[in-house]
Amino acid sequence: MSSPSTPSAPHAEIRTLYIDHHAWLLDWLRKRLRHGDNAADLAQDTFVHILGKPERLQELRQPRAWLSTVAHGLLVDRVRRQRVERAYLQAIAHLPKAGVPSPESQLILLETLVRIDALLDGLRPKVRMAFLMSRLEGLSYKEIAERLAISLSSVEKYMATAIRHCYLAQQ
Repeated sequence: MSSPSTPSAPHAEIRTLYIDHHAWLLDWLRKRLRHGDNAADLAQDTFVHILGKPERLQELRQPRAWLSTVAHGLLVDRVRRQRVERAYLQAIAHLPKAGVPSPESQLILLETLVRIDALLDGLRPKVRMAFLMSRLEGLSYKEIAERLAISLSSVEKYMATAIRHCYLAQQ
């Protein structure tokens, strides 16, 4: 058992990884982002993310490749979230004041929308649209076919594809 001043093996590995590669990661991110503050935040987020996966450190052979992959994934997630947030804020901007959800409800709704967006990532646009029309708008397959100007059998195939995609994404 380690003493309070001696870090455990995974924490020591993370500490070493941080010391050896933080400056490199920060520079790598600054080259890809416009704002240094965003790069610093994302570098920190990368190491925080890694704290949750200490088992990966033992098999790590190319730390910079792994760090850049993790950072890139977090960057993609951040951009996706910002896109969804902008669309959400535009949508509620048109609501009457009484219809605007509370800040708590807005946060819950935004988190849900971000998770749905991530879940549906990778679907072709028409498949995604058919799925959203069915699940969010409650349209029948026939109504979806009419709106998208496709056959009913295409809607059925799109829905099967989307449902399978969602199922596999949750595994």
